[in-house]
Amino acid sequence: QGVKKNLPPPSVPEYNNCSFGSDYHFAPVLIHQTQKTNMSSGYPPKKDLGAPGPEADTKVHRIRITLTSRNVKNLEKVCADLKKGATEKKLKVSGPVRLPTKRLTITTRKAPSGEGTNTWDRFEMRIHKRLIDLHSPAEIVKQITSISIEPGVEVEVTVADQ
Repeated sequence: QGVKKNLPPPSVPEYNNCSFGSDYHFAPVLIHQTQKTNMSSGYPPKKDLGAPGPEADTKVHRIRITLTSRNVKNLEKVCADLKKGATEKKLKVSGPVRLPTKRLTITTRKAPSGEGTNTWDRFEMRIHKRLIDLHSPAEIVKQITSISIEPGVEVEVTVADQ
């Protein structure tokens, strides 16, 4: 299979998806082993390139939902609701991935004038973050993310093509 073969013209769609470079085409040989081939040309029969089916417009996207909040209970509730909605629609879901908590601290003097005993206040705000990855069409994600989101939870949706 490592031998250089007579290559098809680049307009044949079955051979454009090969990721091994333009000189070698290993994947088409493995894909078309069981199909009948036209003996005159050595290539598999051409596919019918008629009207696209209904699955052509429902492209599956990789969608990453990032949730941030200061309140862990609200954040976990929103994560559970999103995951439950995605599994009911039979989508591929991974997460929630718990990212490290950011601790923002401020240490300040209690006395406004600087006089007296050196007493200090230590304030801390913790920011919790969760990631949920989905593989689904974009319109289904709109349905899933239309749930009621708890107060204080920020939702960021990032869509990437596969």
